[in-house]
Order: sequence, then structure tokens, then C-alpha cells
Amino acid sequence: MVSDLGSGSGGGRLAHPDMVGLRGARSGRNSGVRKMAQHIKIGVLASGGGSNLQAIVDACESEQIRGTVVVVVSDQDDAGALERARRHGIEPLHLTVPKTGTPGWEQADRQMAQALVERGVDLVVMAGYMRKIGPALLQAFPMRVMNIHPALLPAFPGVNVQWDAVEYGAKIAGATVHFADQHFDNGPVIIQAAVPVLVGDSGQDLADRILAQEHRIYPQAIKWYAEGRLRVEGRKVIVLDGESADETEVLISPAPEDF
Repeated sequence: MVSDLGSGSGGGRLAHPDMVGLRGARSGRNSGVRKMAQHIKIGVLASGGGSNLQAIVDACESEQIRGTVVVVVSDQDDAGALERARRHGIEPLHLTVPKTGTPGWEQADRQMAQALVERGVDLVVMAGYMRKIGPALLQAFPMRVMNIHPALLPAFPGVNVQWDAVEYGAKIAGATVHFADQHFDNGPVIIQAAVPVLVGDSGQDLADRILAQEHRIYPQAIKWYAEGRLRVEGRKVIVLDGESADETEVLISPAPEDF
């Protein structure tokens, strides 16, 4: 992954808009030292109905996130996410994105990157965006593109993974927020939520319960970013001043009876 993020002792990189070359001075760059929260501009990429978009917009409007969604970009002109954007006074933008790897796809990637840069976007958030992003976007926003996936990566990458988890017989599924890179469902993991697979679950049952957790962890990841609290160390993302999960709190499915 290409990144222009500040490095400090231990080789960590602070993931924050004021830490990259495109914005502002680069003082206070040592790992473990974070700047005051900035009001960030967020660009959302979505292909579907936009329920994760709604959770993000709600968190911004309630000022839980110090940020504003300034544009919603979709490859589908009838995407529900675009209508959600209109209802909240956010600019909706439809861009035709051809098949991955074609010359048209590369051109669309450049157009999308340019549109987001022109609108002053600090953080790009993929919320149910079903196209692969390309090198132009990743170079314009190094370590500033987030994605959410309805599985505990690296398990079950791809699409329809909730159904795959049920079919496989997995006992625990979940959701992952991660920084995006040039590969599908890859990049450093920021936060995950574990969700049990219940007896008799359909793929849709599991998908609904995972989605409820997505609406919690995606705004949280963005909030940490806006606060300058995410430090990337290789594949690891450290939340500065964050609380570790209680080591005694574990999820076992099915619940043990005798041990």
C-alpha cells in the first residue's frame, strides 16, 4: 500500500487527514502523539440501499463524528443510497463504472478520484460499493479509504458471504472494517464484531444480525479516524488511547454446558 502518512518511533503511521502531504503542516508526527480532532469531509461510495450510509450520516448529524458526508457516489443511477443523500442535502453523484480491468474502468477510477479530490474529501468510505477501486483512487487517498465486509476477515472474502458462512457450518461470523488496498477485502483491520450463527439461521437471518453490528462499528471506526487515533503498523491498526477488549469476554457458539 502506498502511504504518505507520518512515521514515528516504532515505524507507526498515523492515519489522519492532517498527517498527509495534501493537508497542513506535519508537526506532532511521533507515533503515540495525536493531534486534536478535525472536522473531516467524508465521501461515501455505495451501490445499494445505503443503510450503512444512513448510520454514518446520523452519527455526523448528531456530532458523534466530527465530520460531514459531502458527497455520495454510486455506480448505480437508481441506488437507494443516492436518494438517502438527497434527503439529507448531500450531493448525489452517479458515475458509470465498467467491468474491472477494462480501459473504461481505469478512466472511471480516475474520474472518481478527481471528483472526490475536487470536493475536498478527507476520508473515502465504501458502504456496500460493489466495484473494485483502482490505483488512481488509492494513490489520491493513501490509507484514507475504508471498507466494511460482512465477515471476520480473512475468513469468507467475496460476496454473499453470510450465506457461505451458514452453508459452511461456521458457528461464529461477523463484520470487519478495514483500510482498503488494491486487493478485494484486504488491508489492515480496524475493528471487528463477532456474531453467532444460530441453529436454523438462513443466510438472510445472519445477514440481518451482522448488519446491525455494521451500523455500530463503521461509525466508530470513522470517529477514531476523525480524532486522529488510528496508527497503522504494517497490517496492524492501533487505536491510540483505546480500550482493549476484556480478555475474559469471549463468544463461544454453541454455548458450552459443562466446561
